[in-house]
Amino acid sequence: MASIIKETQSIKEAVSHINAIDLNKFSRLLSRIFQRLHLKEECLFSKEEEEKLQSALSLEKQSLNLVVETVSFVIEQAVYHNVKPASLKQQLENLHLHQDKVDAFSQAWAIAGPDTIEKFRQKIFAPRKLEHVGWQLNLQMGHSTLAKLKAPSAVLEFGVSNENSEAPEKLFVQFSHQELLEFYNKLEVVQAQLDSLT
Repeated sequence: MASIIKETQSIKEAVSHINAIDLNKFSRLLSRIFQRLHLKEECLFSKEEEEKLQSALSLEKQSLNLVVETVSFVIEQAVYHNVKPASLKQQLENLHLHQDKVDAFSQAWAIAGPDTIEKFRQKIFAPRKLEHVGWQLNLQMGHSTLAKLKAPSAVLEFGVSNENSEAPEKLFVQFSHQELLEFYNKLEVVQAQLDSLT
């Protein structure tokens, strides 16, 4: 398998910090990141927890952030590519991570990986979700300068909610006949692409 994690300068620096961390502390850090990574709008650690981690891991704030971001990035790449534990192990060895950390990471992935993948699948990546669609047709029959005018239009009402709101927000969009046809054709393309994925 091609490398899913490129060995950049910041990854090299993070690896050197990770290699210096006690294995038990690293395993607990991994476990916590696995538990909370899918909650993107929330911080992985509170300010108080960050301070305790800095002290426990003997890392400066910037170094701790680099370690957490790198571990998170590796997990996200593993989720995105749906990597097998053995393949992840090989990828981590290629980054020159010490064998005990590689084993801890691949074991954590073998145990928590399927659940983490499922949590990411369930997560809504868009900030809003379509709850309902309503529509109305309008026909303008005249205008002050034009006595005989037929200008049809459609007004679509989208009930849109986000994860924090209880009642959907109403969004109204007006389309001319041509605009509605273009919108419909784009939806057909999206539907075809979705069908090809399933």
